[in-house]
Parts: sequence; structure tokens; C-alpha cells
Amino acid sequence: MTDGVQRMLPIMALLSAMVLWGSSFVALKYSFQEMHPLAVILGRMVVASLCFLPFYRSFARAGLRRHHMVPLACMCLCEPCCYFLFESLALVYTSASQASMITTMLPLMVALAAGLMLGERITRRTIGGFFLAAAGALWLSLGGEGTDQAPHPALGNFLEFMAMVCATGYTILMKRLSKELHPFFLTGIQAFTGAVFFAPVLLLPSVQASALSIGGIGAVLYLGIVVSVGAYGLYNFGVSRIPASQASAFVNLIPVFSILFGFLLLGERLNFWQWMACTLVFTGVLVSQDTTSGQRREAV
Repeated sequence: MTDGVQRMLPIMALLSAMVLWGSSFVALKYSFQEMHPLAVILGRMVVASLCFLPFYRSFARAGLRRHHMVPLACMCLCEPCCYFLFESLALVYTSASQASMITTMLPLMVALAAGLMLGERITRRTIGGFFLAAAGALWLSLGGEGTDQAPHPALGNFLEFMAMVCATGYTILMKRLSKELHPFFLTGIQAFTGAVFFAPVLLLPSVQASALSIGGIGAVLYLGIVVSVGAYGLYNFGVSRIPASQASAFVNLIPVFSILFGFLLLGERLNFWQWMACTLVFTGVLVSQDTTSGQRREAV
């Protein structure tokens, strides 16, 4: 395999993961109309776990050591556990399009976390971009009106922001662990942990009373197989091959695909002020990019 192909593989993996994640917001929103949100998340984790089950023997040879246990537990607590709790609630109150726009803040949050926790340099430009994007996300939330798809957009978008906080912790820990553990193993552990974590939701009366539908089951299978196994596997592979800050930058593509799928499949629309807010979010993301020598002199 040539060097050029080796360099392109993680990029193509990350691009594919973003397409799948963009579609996942629409699949989640649709499935929540058919089934209880927590039942959907549990089903997703169980389906993903079943996909990884045939490889349990190779997992036993993954090289897991005692010093991996704490960061591995923290990674799984961040995502899928807390991440999906926040995101499942977020998509009850906001639209798939708006929730996906909040994900554009993840690269900036990862950069700030890497600076604070890993000692990487943070520039004034990055900090300024973060506040611009945060202002745009707030504007997006406050500019939204209650609709059938987004009955309480401000609350939903805040919950999606909290999911991004969890995703930030996950990305930092994933990068650290992938230096010694295979990304496929880490993806499988996520699925098994998520299935165990969400299993108690079956005891909730509201979950027991929810009816199953063909469409809902199909969405759960898609989320479990294509997204939880496919997208996370591709993303973890990409993160293991390139710097975490570069990998997280691909997250900015998620709303592009999500808004497109939301428009085509769910009939979602954003009003004029929300489009302006989206522009401000993207502007903040672009401003945060530190690519010139002049910008390096701004380091704080």
C-alpha cells in the first residue's frame, strides 16, 4: 500500500463516518416518533453488541492492562452512556437540523480541552472562534419557534451541547487509549457498555408500554449496525491515525448532511434568523482555525 493511500484512508474513513452520523440524527428523530427514546438507544446498543459478539475471542487478546481500566471506564461513561442520555432527550425537544448544528462546536471544545488537559497550545484566535460559535448556537436556540419537530428548541439545543461536552471527553480519552488498544476493540467495548448501562430502562413503565413498529425497528437496526458499528468504527480508526484536533474538525460536516437528510426525509425547515445563526456558528469554526505563522504568535 502506497504512502498516499495510507494517508487517504483515515480521511475517507472520517468522511464516511460524518455522512453516517449526519443521517443518524434523522434516524433517531424518526425512531423517537415510533418508540420510546431510551428504548431506541438500548436497542441500538444491543444490536451493536450482537455485531461485535463473534469477535469476543480477539477482544480477550487486545492487550488490556490494569492502567487502561480507569481511562476506558471514563471514556465509556462519556460516550455512549452520558452522551446518549443527553442526545436522546435533546432530540425530543429540538429538530435534527438544529441539534446537528450544535455538533460544530465539538472541534473547538476538543481543542480547548487538549490545551487544558494535554498541554497543547491554545491561541486567542481559537478562543475567539469558540465564543463566536457559542453565540451562534445560542442565537440558533433562541431564534427557533416551537414546532412539531422542535417543541422546545432552546432546551433541546442545550441538552445537545451537554452531549458535546461528553463527546469532548470521549475524543480526548479515545486518542489516548488508541495508542495502545485497537480502535475496533474500543468500539466494541463502547457497545457492550452501552447495552449494560441502558438495560435498566426496560423497567420503566413508559418503556414497557411503548409499541414496536416496523419503521422503528428498522431505524434501530440501522442505528445499531450502520451507525454504532460502522460510523464509530470508522471514526475511531481515523482518530487513531491522525491528531485528535484534525479528526474532530470533520464533525463540522455533520450538520451539512443532517440538514440535507432532515429536509429530504422529515421536511424540516430553518427560519431566516436560524440560517443567520448557522452562519455565525460556521464563522466561529473558521475563525478558530490556526494555520498561519502569524496566528501562532497569538498563543496565550
